[in-house]
Amino acid sequence: MKLLRFTTAGSVDDGKSTLIGRLLYDSKSIFEDQLEAVEEASRSRGNEEVNLALLTDGLRAEREQGITIDVAYRYFATPKRKFIIADTPGHIQYTRNMVTGASTADLAVILVDARHGIMEQTVRHSCIASLLRIPKVVVAVNKMDLVDFDSKVFDDISAAYTAMINKNGLEFRDVIFIPMCAKDGDNVVSRSERMSWYNGPSLLEHLEQVEIPAGDADSMRFPVQYVIRPISRQFPDFRGYGGRIAQGAIRVGDRIEVLPSGSKSTVTGIWLGEKQKEQAVAGESVCITIKDDIDISRGDVIASDSGVKPSMSNDFVLDVCWLRTSPLVCGKRYTIRHATQEVAGIVKEIEYKLDIDKQEKVYDIEQLTANDIARVHLKTAAPLVFDPYRDNRTMGSLIFIDATNDTVGAGMIVESYD
Repeated sequence: MKLLRFTTAGSVDDGKSTLIGRLLYDSKSIFEDQLEAVEEASRSRGNEEVNLALLTDGLRAEREQGITIDVAYRYFATPKRKFIIADTPGHIQYTRNMVTGASTADLAVILVDARHGIMEQTVRHSCIASLLRIPKVVVAVNKMDLVDFDSKVFDDISAAYTAMINKNGLEFRDVIFIPMCAKDGDNVVSRSERMSWYNGPSLLEHLEQVEIPAGDADSMRFPVQYVIRPISRQFPDFRGYGGRIAQGAIRVGDRIEVLPSGSKSTVTGIWLGEKQKEQAVAGESVCITIKDDIDISRGDVIASDSGVKPSMSNDFVLDVCWLRTSPLVCGKRYTIRHATQEVAGIVKEIEYKLDIDKQEKVYDIEQLTANDIARVHLKTAAPLVFDPYRDNRTMGSLIFIDATNDTVGAGMIVESYD
């Protein structure tokens, strides 16, 4: 059964948490005691109806204010597919949390309040979804009950969103629009009788049938996390390399290349704990053994000797989302964490920053502050083995770490200067 990871996004009070609550409730994916807790919390808040948003608003501050602050992950399944949902906040100051939730998503559900249309955060979150190369987008035009289920409102918002995508050059493979009333469940799990003019699928129907783009199965990437030497009676001379496969598949007998050294060998074993396997695929954490004695350490990348080879460079163009109030400053040294490697790096130039309000690029920028999105030029002390982010999220992403060991920024590799 295939897994679909998706995230919700949009402006404040567009109904993201309510939508997820309704999706879980109508698909019978919550336990009775969870529903009882939500009913009690709703009564204590004076709500006339059960507030399904409380299913995802787990922090005390979230329940008190009726907003989402942290990223809330929820898991559910139908007979057709398994799902992981990331419910992300809508407030501008929590944009970095939206980046966290969207970084692993295959699809984004972007909510728009039918009364207000396209808002600043709608544009901001759409830009982030495009930067993070989320291929599929569902624009959920919510609260249609508050505009009398008027089809013209839905059509106008659909047209405005399409124009916004074209104006900003956002790259999505597929965008669909669904009118809904999440509070009452219209077009969430079942199709709405109150919007008979809409002929498309409900949200759940679309999520169950949407195709997930597959990576390049012939171009395996395996960042080495740890060299495993148990030195035990059972494994006296064992030397293996542990990590998580970032792309493709690896099989016993495959020819591999170790980067950056360029040494080559053959896979002799694939281990999951003490059990051997014939092959492993992207997303699995395994230990592999190879035929030849090669100097391999943490941070190296084992790649297939066939297919598209990864690149190596220490000079990059990045799209960056800055995560902290302490600014990004040109010329300041940061620790750059990429896959399992850490190197020193310096931002040489900020090419431009995106102005979400005006939907334009701003040049002559010297620093970035929290939630800014920009394109920068980064130089690292040692070369990184990478793929562009559009091709491989794991091998194309990196984070900035400051002197206090805090994560301060996230970057997506666009290209290198080599």
